[in-house]
Amino acid sequence: MGALSRRKGHNWEREVARLFQAACPGDDIRRGLQYRDGAECPDVVSAMFWIEAKRGKKTNIKAAIRQAEEAQPKGKWILAVTKDDREAAVASMRLDDFLDLIREFWEMRNMS
Repeated sequence: MGALSRRKGHNWEREVARLFQAACPGDDIRRGLQYRDGAECPDVVSAMFWIEAKRGKKTNIKAAIRQAEEAQPKGKWILAVTKDDREAAVASMRLDDFLDLIREFWEMRNMS
């Protein structure tokens, strides 16, 4: 991977972290420890999600999900945030995880 591609990926990780910080102001969201191999830390650190952020000509969502599953600790939802060049960003997760998230959302909403 060339320096330009790495920079593009790092910038995307920073952008994803900023977007999540704006949406979840109480969560300590930041870019992960990228100087390691990535096995211990996601691209973007969040209390709720294990976030893999991928950017490129044509990203592989399934590969990003698999990468997250290999390292994901219990209690966090896996989320792949991908962006193909000149396309809108996409957030993807396993259906079972998404349904769990929706259930929690509805339970919290109905408590209010």
